[in-house]
Amino acid sequence: MGRLKGGGSGGGGKEGGKRTRYKMESCGMKLSFWEHGPKPGQFYSFPGNSSGDVAGGTACGPVRHTLNPMVTGTSVLGVKFNGGVMIAADMLGSYGSLARFRNISRLMKVNNSTILGASGDYADYQYLKQVIEQMVIDEELLGDGHSYSPKAVHSWLTRVMYNRRSRMNPLWNTVVLGGYEQGEGFLGYVDKLGVAYEAPTVATGFGAYLAQPLMREVVEKKTDLSKAEARELIERCLKVLYYRDARSYNRYEIATVSADGVEIVGPLSSETNWDIAHLVSGFE
Repeated sequence: MGRLKGGGSGGGGKEGGKRTRYKMESCGMKLSFWEHGPKPGQFYSFPGNSSGDVAGGTACGPVRHTLNPMVTGTSVLGVKFNGGVMIAADMLGSYGSLARFRNISRLMKVNNSTILGASGDYADYQYLKQVIEQMVIDEELLGDGHSYSPKAVHSWLTRVMYNRRSRMNPLWNTVVLGGYEQGEGFLGYVDKLGVAYEAPTVATGFGAYLAQPLMREVVEKKTDLSKAEARELIERCLKVLYYRDARSYNRYEIATVSADGVEIVGPLSSETNWDIAHLVSGFE
């Protein structure tokens, strides 16, 4: 015991110094090995992984996907007329079956020749709107006199929707795109799976079942609709949807694109009549 305590210059001291240096070296090895390691309570980002795209699943941590839409919008209607395109959507954001938000817009002006409307998850629509607005700003900053055409935006949307669907993280929206370029109108449809097509009339949500037959009937009888006739048809379909679709609302906007540019009108309301509602039975 005496040699261990006072053995600074003896044989025991040398052995003690070796043990001390070994301990320091081993501690130093441990510190250098864990210098960039995970800290308690935090996720560790392995080398070679990007830490910026957690939602895409490329970084360590929780993978966040839209499994169920929260606040949703219902039908968007679109129709081509002689000289342009008209699309319309109500302004209700439904939280499940609760009519939670009653003054939200689901139509946007992309540029002077393109308009867009979306149904489905409102948060995903806000994200998509932000991305498109930034794209348009970046294009305008080039100052080369060119801008995105309606067909170009529609084609880009098909790629975005299909890409997100392929990553099992879709943007939970169905998009209607209207435009006017080189003397003719363009009306396109893109859903969350990337399915896309062009047509004289387009409807999403319950409008595909309730309003699309009404619009097709009119367009098949008269292919050359005027702007006033298209407006009357759209408003009639919106009224039918308000009567029949539980997620619809009697407050809507109408967007028109033509050679004169883009015009978004609203909020508007339809005159409705519920006098015969008490006669409807058998659905209790």
